[in-house]
Amino acid sequence: HNHVPNARRVAITADVRWAGPWLPDTVVAALHTVRLHEGLVGLAGAWPSREVDALKVLLHAVGFADASHIVRDLRMVKSTEELDRLRIAGRLTDASMRALEREVRPGMREHELAAIVEGAYLREGGTNAIHFMATTPMRAPRIGVPSQVPSSRTIEVGDVLITEIGAEWWGYAGQIHRAYAIGAEPTDTYRRLHAVAVEAYERIAGVLKDGATVADVLDAAEVIEERGFTVYDDLLHGTSQLPPIIQTRRTRRGEWREDFVFREHMVVVVQPNVVTDGSGRVGLQVGETLHVTKDGVERLHDYPMRFIVCGS
Repeated sequence: HNHVPNARRVAITADVRWAGPWLPDTVVAALHTVRLHEGLVGLAGAWPSREVDALKVLLHAVGFADASHIVRDLRMVKSTEELDRLRIAGRLTDASMRALEREVRPGMREHELAAIVEGAYLREGGTNAIHFMATTPMRAPRIGVPSQVPSSRTIEVGDVLITEIGAEWWGYAGQIHRAYAIGAEPTDTYRRLHAVAVEAYERIAGVLKDGATVADVLDAAEVIEERGFTVYDDLLHGTSQLPPIIQTRRTRRGEWREDFVFREHMVVVVQPNVVTDGSGRVGLQVGETLHVTKDGVERLHDYPMRFIVCGS
């Protein structure tokens, strides 16, 4: 209930109300207000089955259907206002990457990195979307994918820091992936991984435009397997985990289609997480958020696409 005043302050709709202690009663009252006693009502988002069952009893003449896909599709093509927010979020996210480059040092604990990331944008009005990070020795690696929960491991000279960072601005988040070599140059293995990840990113970015398809992206990503590597995380996804969420053809998970068409003003994250094999123990991730335009893409980040050496 205490969230209602803030919801009214930021909402673009006039009718904002508390869901109540029992949501089905609130929905019934709202439908009675608009004299809707029969027909079909769409439910968007996650609804507990007991609440849906209660609605069917309370409104036995009304049918209920999952409308989540309708709302999802409305969100996929961004408005000018949404793109403006995403550009700000990208700038704030870049600030956190620069802060990591300046402040990461051997001897720090891995869980201290989150304070560096958030400190770069909190004073500017940004909030945390994600800061997934992992560190591991480049000469004896044990993890090649950013971690959702940081460890208390002590960062050492010769480590690689793998990142998945996103700052949010009023509901819209940037997302960026870079690798940092701590106090030493990257090893040959990590140089090759990084080179392939950047090449895959650039090839994918090079085919994205209004009218491009998932098949075009997958063709561009074939370079990863051609170079003897694979991917662990998703290859590309829509911002805020909107469709399409895809992997490579050889690592496919889920029901995505190759004939999916990208449209102007969609926003996607291209994020090749290149690893040596399916264990995900040796690898890194490179990528960022892109705005699909009529003839190509607009980068929403300006942090350099390079293997950063820092912490000396």
